[in-house]
Amino acid sequence: MTNSIIHIFLALTMPPLLLGVIGKTKAAFAGRVGAPFLQPYYDIIRLLQKGTVFSTTTTWLFRAGPIVALATTAVAALLVPFGAHPAPVSFDGDMILYAYLFALGRFFTMSAALDTGSSFEGMGSAREATYSCLAEPTLFFALITLSRLSGKFSLSPMLINISLGVWLDTGAALLLLIGGMFIVLLVENCRIPFDDPNTHLELTMIHEVMVLDHSGPAFGLIQYAAALKLFVLGAFFIHLALPYATGNPLLDWGLFIISMLELAVVIGIVESVMARLRLIRIPQLLVAASILAAFSTLLVIR
Repeated sequence: MTNSIIHIFLALTMPPLLLGVIGKTKAAFAGRVGAPFLQPYYDIIRLLQKGTVFSTTTTWLFRAGPIVALATTAVAALLVPFGAHPAPVSFDGDMILYAYLFALGRFFTMSAALDTGSSFEGMGSAREATYSCLAEPTLFFALITLSRLSGKFSLSPMLINISLGVWLDTGAALLLLIGGMFIVLLVENCRIPFDDPNTHLELTMIHEVMVLDHSGPAFGLIQYAAALKLFVLGAFFIHLALPYATGNPLLDWGLFIISMLELAVVIGIVESVMARLRLIRIPQLLVAASILAAFSTLLVIR
């Protein structure tokens, strides 16, 4: 019970901190002080206190988009184990639900963008649909590989099963999987080199262009949902890259928090040393991620 409470508390409070760490890391590389670590919290609170403007051309889809995006991501957060502790919700086949919760949230976000009638937002929706279709095979190959290694069909036993012993036996497969899943982590969260969440240039926008017409609390929900999605996918990735289980619950929670902050620093470094890819290069990188994950699956099938 205590672990479930800590799990939910971290899922509610920690996601915006990752964005703050990424921002600070990028500022350090640029030789600037940067915004405070807690700036994302301030931004979300400020948006929640504002009014909301709705276009007369929009329907209920536009209002439902931010709510569904946040709700689906929140449910996904309950399915993924944080650190060495099982998730609060776990059952056979939850890995399929986990994958399609993100798909459902993405569908409503794209529908809300198309509901505005803007060709600009339609362009962003088309790009989002294309990239998600190319990234989804990598996630499913990863789930197949982990299911094969653990003999389970639930995320908690699948991810917690990864240990030093598993690494010694199947290190090559896990290395390939880490490479593919890190690419998926970046593209699903619209980070450089696939997208720049801080830009508003027409030729480079993907996710941001879909939410341009949202304002106030609705935009605040979108910002928080994006941070929570980064946190959830990051927790999945941490199980692959930094598996650990000390047997001490408090120490395991502390290691998980430190690992997530380290991941945020790594993402900040990647965004500081790389430029955004040209649009024609993005599908090539996503196909490469799928190939890495597919080879990982082949290596564990005996």
